[in-house]
Amino acid sequence: MATSKVLAGAQVVLPTGTLTDGRVIVEGSRIRGSAPADAETIDLTGHWLVPGFVDIHNHGGGGASFTSGTVEDVLKGIHTHRLHGTTTVVASTVTGEMDFLAQRAGILSELAEQGDLAGIHFEGPFISPCRKGAHSEGLLRHPDPADVRKLLDAARGQARMVTLATELPGGIDSVRLLAEHGVIAAVGHTDATYEQTVEAIDAGATVATHLFNAMPGLGHRAPGPIAALLEDERITVELINDGTHLHPAAFELAFHHAGTDRVALITDAMDAAGFGDGRYMLGPLEVEVKDSVARLVEGGSIAGSTLTQDRAFKRSVTVDGLSVEDTVRAISANPAKLLGQYDKVGSLEPGKDADLVVLDAAFDVKGVMRKGEWVVEPF
Repeated sequence: MATSKVLAGAQVVLPTGTLTDGRVIVEGSRIRGSAPADAETIDLTGHWLVPGFVDIHNHGGGGASFTSGTVEDVLKGIHTHRLHGTTTVVASTVTGEMDFLAQRAGILSELAEQGDLAGIHFEGPFISPCRKGAHSEGLLRHPDPADVRKLLDAARGQARMVTLATELPGGIDSVRLLAEHGVIAAVGHTDATYEQTVEAIDAGATVATHLFNAMPGLGHRAPGPIAALLEDERITVELINDGTHLHPAAFELAFHHAGTDRVALITDAMDAAGFGDGRYMLGPLEVEVKDSVARLVEGGSIAGSTLTQDRAFKRSVTVDGLSVEDTVRAISANPAKLLGQYDKVGSLEPGKDADLVVLDAAFDVKGVMRKGEWVVEPF
């Protein structure tokens, strides 16, 4: 018989609202609706109990890179983020040679098949040189559907998302290809106009890659992609809430216009997340992390983040004034739905994986459980 645990006394955030003095029953790897009389009871009075965080855009952490590291490095990065509450993570790549990206897809797809990752996100090389950010311009290319298909094939059914500058030659056809294969087409690192972005959405794009960053600003005569992405109910917008990528007013603007069901909090983390300042490589480019802010050594562009989802959660509630319930939607439920995995993760409901985070009254992590096993033991 699987061991049973009753997590009792916490404020438990459910899809229907928050239970005061609630309880969650864990049996084996799943959440259950009832518990035997001899179940172990863990008193979480004074704490919050929320679903495990889901990160759909993450390049690594703990000093390890999803883009270039060994299998052991990737597992180290995954574990680092689990310590901070992220129980479901998609591995994001950065721009590289097509053969190299195909090779990385093979490595990462094995980890996805084992259940360590929730899939692969290809960020680059199909992006605009005008909005390349921390991507190597010499390795960028137009989104030829044949090249996009090559990466999908290399991922063996584990590709979850591809970021595209859809205004480039082949962009719209590639969006249609991705939609046909059930892979998220994300508009990002783009110099598209408002009209071009609308065309991409109509073709099947459903995500805005780190909204506001690596795209034209919102203008009153040239509204650009931001207006098109915010106004369309078919789009979920990624937001990096680290205090560096977005001004609080921009964060509030996105939440106000998109609504709580269309925001996904992401980290866009690189190797330094959960590790510290220093020099790192992001693909072929050298990055310096100083005071937890990552920038390219050449040019100074922001190069991903050192964010972990627990910090994004705490900031959203304590700085930006979001409710705990809205933050849970943005950091767990919405990204799980995007991945097509809401039947397993993203909320605390019977039958789902026992992925959960224990937070204290200050919204600091005190416990993390994944599939019924403690990653971080409470207290």
